[in-house]
Amino acid sequence: MHEMSIALAVVDQVESAARPAGATAVHSVRLRVGELAGVVPDALAFSFALACAGTVLEGAELVTEPVAARARCEPCADTWPVGMPPRLSCPGCGGATAELLSGRELQIVSVCWNDAPVHAPSHEER
Repeated sequence: MHEMSIALAVVDQVESAARPAGATAVHSVRLRVGELAGVVPDALAFSFALACAGTVLEGAELVTEPVAARARCEPCADTWPVGMPPRLSCPGCGGATAELLSGRELQIVSVCWNDAPVHAPSHEER
């Protein structure tokens, strides 16, 4: 199940940013997941929860934003939803020179965390 390796990579990337920034807890991670990325959202959510155990992300929510697959025909500039199974020939002119515009995304969009409280010096420390 490659969702576990994806979850581990996401946790590693978030930890690499969160810890140096002083994060004490990560609350949520938002991912954009294209419909052609080959990722099963439920399997990713399950794997993410396991991958977060013992890290600053423990208990974090994984929010996935699905991205529909769309293609564009080079000759006629028509665009269409690719769907599953993928249809890469142009429905307008029948051309086979389609450019995939979206649907393969797998990216971290945002992370929400708590920072360590900043110590304000008292009058005696000034």
